[in-house]
Amino acid sequence: MRLGDGRESGNIEDRRGSGGGGFPIGVAGGGLGTIALVLMALFFGVDPSVILSGGGGQTDAPVVRQQGAPVTEGGEQDGARRFVSQVLATTEDVWTDVFRRAGNTYQPPNLVLYSGGTQSACGFAQTATGPFYCPGDQKVYLDLAFFRDMERQLNAPGDFARAYVIAHEVGHHVQNQIGVLRRVDGERRGMGEVESNALQVRVELQADCFAGVWANRTQQMRRVLEPGDIEEGINAAAAVGDDRLQRRSRGTVVPESFTHGSSAQRVQWFRRGLEAGDPRACDTFGG
Repeated sequence: MRLGDGRESGNIEDRRGSGGGGFPIGVAGGGLGTIALVLMALFFGVDPSVILSGGGGQTDAPVVRQQGAPVTEGGEQDGARRFVSQVLATTEDVWTDVFRRAGNTYQPPNLVLYSGGTQSACGFAQTATGPFYCPGDQKVYLDLAFFRDMERQLNAPGDFARAYVIAHEVGHHVQNQIGVLRRVDGERRGMGEVESNALQVRVELQADCFAGVWANRTQQMRRVLEPGDIEEGINAAAAVGDDRLQRRSRGTVVPESFTHGSSAQRVQWFRRGLEAGDPRACDTFGG
């Protein structure tokens, strides 16, 4: 990625030396699809009657858990922090523009950098939790060790792969801002585990799609993409598919337990957002 001397976000909260992590939030079903689509339609400036037949809904769910390894101190950490801050700034630019065009105001999240463990509004978190978004405090939590794990354990190297992770978590913040997560949380009460998992998958796939929208619009705004970047993002999306992670960790795949979607699904929805550049294309519930 050509980030160069691009601006850094002022919404970085550096807790390294303290910790980081969180716990999964669930989702729900029933009439959620219609509710979520109406919310998206109203928020992004579309007549709900035009898209009601498509279904739709989304919420925030847990992010892949991978055991992290400590990142060395010094220049490597400083460079990684700057990279995260610059990527976060691009998400702010993109979603501020999207919301403004819809007649709304985007309130960007803080991104908490941590190592080891820290407290969030979603509970105490540890490195093994992996990156996640907590709607309770509207913050993204990231241990930089996860980036090293992506490369060494998941075979998903590259700066754009790392940017995809950040954009995915910010996608959950977008879901929260348009009011879907509150309704999801209410709908999931009383839902069985299999149904809840299936809905969580749709939530995560929408965040992947929003990450694709971010990539499209960032490229239009700043021409940051270099040859191979999109392939890195696609590879990262595939690397964190539930089927691939389950096969790697336990040797078997249990689709009923998926909470993020298969590798193929994650790639599909990331591509859809990338190609469309429009959040209205991210109807994972009707599509």
